[in-house]
Amino acid sequence: MNKKPIKDTIHAKGFDIGIYTTDYENEFISLTDIAKYKSDNPNATICNWMRNRETLEFLGLWEMLHNPDFNPLEFEGFRKEAGLNAFTMSPTKWIENVNAIGIVTKAGRYGGTYAHSDIALEFASWISAEFKLYIMKDYQRLKSDENSRLSLSWNLNREIAKLNYRVHTDAIKENLLPPDLTQAQIIFKYASEADMLNVAVFGLTARQWRENNPKEKGNLRDKADLNQLLVLANMESYNAILIEQGKQMSERLVLIREQAVKQLRTLAQVSINNLPDLHEDKNSERE
Repeated sequence: MNKKPIKDTIHAKGFDIGIYTTDYENEFISLTDIAKYKSDNPNATICNWMRNRETLEFLGLWEMLHNPDFNPLEFEGFRKEAGLNAFTMSPTKWIENVNAIGIVTKAGRYGGTYAHSDIALEFASWISAEFKLYIMKDYQRLKSDENSRLSLSWNLNREIAKLNYRVHTDAIKENLLPPDLTQAQIIFKYASEADMLNVAVFGLTARQWRENNPKEKGNLRDKADLNQLLVLANMESYNAILIEQGKQMSERLVLIREQAVKQLRTLAQVSINNLPDLHEDKNSERE
């Protein structure tokens, strides 16, 4: 299942530049927005950049380093033609012929051409060295904000929740999905179970959170604190057990809510600094 993109915006010299990630590690920046700094026809600007030999060699090297499915034979043909007057290149042509992953095209209201940050910053250099510096300055600000929130502890609990999510979905698949369900019905069942946990831990569904926080990026689980993530992971495992016991959703919601509230209250009172020293415990046991 594809992860839903987490979107944000870079601000550079009065221009808003879209950026998104699916893993908090690889950001894709809008080439279309960067190109608007130079031209009212951003698509043509991107294509002009891509037809240069140096650009193609850079793109090809990036794909070789990061993409095991890259097609080097097609790339070699493009590389030989690059720079000729009759040679043309576009993001779609590049993606379809060499199986590129460093550049992507998106349709819709917020669509356009996006590229991995490595490639996008190379494009920004071609557009304007000054503009690139403004982009880099706000990009670094964005990464700093992200890193301060995505601390080791938060990330660890988020990963634990993701692992337990697999345990949870396996229990749903094995116990709650009849073989004759349509794909839409299957997706709805997974979503309803996930939202039951959202209500138990956070007090509202994913849709209610989005309606209450229209300007926030990500989802309510991305915004959860450490205690909520830990309890969420516990409740996913607990729900898997209850499902295997054959309990109905209405009964499971009550049981899970009771446990979630109890655990959240307990964790709220606990500080790692107030935990007894292990050596003190051993000494008291001897006495």
